[in-house]
Amino acid sequence: MAKAKKIEVPMMVVASKAKEFIKSQADFNVGGDFLSELNEKVAVMIGEAMRRCETNSRKTLRAGDL
Repeated sequence: MAKAKKIEVPMMVVASKAKEFIKSQADFNVGGDFLSELNEKVAVMIGEAMRRCETNSRKTLRAGDL
């Protein structure tokens, strides 16, 4: 079985804004690996939304695709 090729995902999460939001909700610290993992999850969500959009023969991503 062929291994899936991992693509490099650009940083889409604004670290300072994410940390600011977390601090505003509770007095939590943010580990060094948290933001990169959050970014990966955002990339997966975008990819899934793109597939739904394509399945519906559209080129415009909508909130419903999430």
